[in-house]
Amino acid sequence: MGETLKDRLVVTNDTKFLIVVRDFVSRCIRQSRLAREEENKVILAVDEAVTNIIEHGYDEGAEGSIEIEIEGTEEQFKVMIRDTGRVFNPESIPDPDMKDHVHRGHKKGLGIFLMRQIMDEVRYKFKDGVKNELTLVKFIR
Repeated sequence: MGETLKDRLVVTNDTKFLIVVRDFVSRCIRQSRLAREEENKVILAVDEAVTNIIEHGYDEGAEGSIEIEIEGTEEQFKVMIRDTGRVFNPESIPDPDMKDHVHRGHKKGLGIFLMRQIMDEVRYKFKDGVKNELTLVKFIR
């Protein structure tokens, strides 16, 4: 059994911290067994998740924290994103009809779809009325 990579980062719900999140995820991927060609895709999925929380999770001007915990093993690279914003269950969002979406000129609203395309698992949990927890998993082939 190989060594498990574990790390965590906590940021405030401000888009200026997205760069910090990207750097953190990138560093963790490089310390993990995940293939380097997956790096940008996984960073994109995490970026989309955190951006969604920043843009939709909190009321205007309300400050909250977003915790990103990463676990890397021989078999998988797992990212858990927790926030105290409003309840949001991505499982309630159906995949868009891409042709229709593009035809209508929509640019937004593809975050969840992208996460599902990139990651092997996207799971959501709401913990004791205080936290949203989104888990993104990429299996190591």
